[in-house]
Amino acid sequence: MITNENKLIARQAVESALKNGCREARAVLYQGTNSSFEVQNEHIDRLQQASETSLSIHLFANGRYGSFSTNRLEKDELDRFIRNGIDSIRYLAQDPCRQLPPPERYYRGGKPDLHLADEQIGSVAADEKVKIALAIAGEAYGRDSRIVSVNSCYSDGSDSVYTVSSNGFEGEANSTWYSASATVGIRGEGDARPSSYWYESALFFDRLTKEGIGEKALRRALQKLGQRKTTSGNYTLIVDSLNAAQLVSPLVRALYGSALQQKNSFLLDKQGKKVISEKASLWDEPHLPEANGARYFDTEGVATERRAVFENGILETYFIDTYNGLKMNATPTVGAPSLLVLQPGGNDLQSLVAGTDKGILVTGFNGGNCNSTTGDFSYGIEGFLVKNGKIAQPVSEMNVTGNMLELWSNLEAVGNDPVLSSSRRIPSLMFRDADFSGL
Repeated sequence: MITNENKLIARQAVESALKNGCREARAVLYQGTNSSFEVQNEHIDRLQQASETSLSIHLFANGRYGSFSTNRLEKDELDRFIRNGIDSIRYLAQDPCRQLPPPERYYRGGKPDLHLADEQIGSVAADEKVKIALAIAGEAYGRDSRIVSVNSCYSDGSDSVYTVSSNGFEGEANSTWYSASATVGIRGEGDARPSSYWYESALFFDRLTKEGIGEKALRRALQKLGQRKTTSGNYTLIVDSLNAAQLVSPLVRALYGSALQQKNSFLLDKQGKKVISEKASLWDEPHLPEANGARYFDTEGVATERRAVFENGILETYFIDTYNGLKMNATPTVGAPSLLVLQPGGNDLQSLVAGTDKGILVTGFNGGNCNSTTGDFSYGIEGFLVKNGKIAQPVSEMNVTGNMLELWSNLEAVGNDPVLSSSRRIPSLMFRDADFSGL
């Protein structure tokens, strides 16, 4: 939580900016803590604990804009820092589109607490954290003669942000997080060293799954034994829920105002049009309580709201901040999505696999990219060949290529298994007619 003393410092920073010649100003005070306890095999490998307090000041002066950050919060130091910032931005070109949002767009409070912060965050003892990390490693280490290494980690942290603007916005957001993970490497054929992972995360310590993580990582690693390429060709593409967001991200990035304004988006001028399969309905759900990514206002202080991004394949929303809205003479929305939810279907991953005659189940992406202007993509993948509804062999060192809009137009089914601890709740996905290159 941000102290009243630090909130006063942020307000004084805005006052100092106005006093020294700024037309508008916004101060963002951040306070965060994090700790991690890492185990390699059965021994503590690394301990880390950190805390940070910093202030960012956004200065709007004489038609120019600059953003500066410091962790020196003494008043005299801060006043000098702001004056130097104002002196610096006079070298920039004028840009009349650099403005704070109009006050009527700000979040004004009054809504119920989203319950994103765990009061226990400071009370979990270091011994307990080490115990969790050691127990996770112990679930895998020594359980199979082919194991080369087992790495486990327990991490937690808190984030608090207080924002104040010269034209009337004041807001605070607090959240906590916990995670536990394991990575297991094993000895494969020849020089092969397959490895895999599993992780769990939660906003509250009592809800963090702390058992079974090492076991799942080991099982996933053993499933990779015998990985090899398979024949190039056209396959049904199935992506598990741990990796499905990888195929949603290019669509979302193409909706940002910065991409649209630079004409660097394959979704430019597509709003209101059907651009992907009618089986895809993606919503931004910022007000779900106790959910990672939930918030009442964006980084500018603009009030968030529930929005259809794609509804039955029709593009409904762009994510346009104040600056890019003015640049394009377009109506602004919010700068970025908060909590994306793809409407789930009726089948789990096992059922999607069972209904596939010839496919590849992707359980990991290994590099690659998507062209933001054209939507053309190429990703390295690993996973499993599917024949007649059954897993036939593990595969790796293959690429899936195509165009993002064509791929999403070929969406065949959406699973029912989103990762609920993520701010991208994307279930397993099935696409027809995907091109894979291998042998």
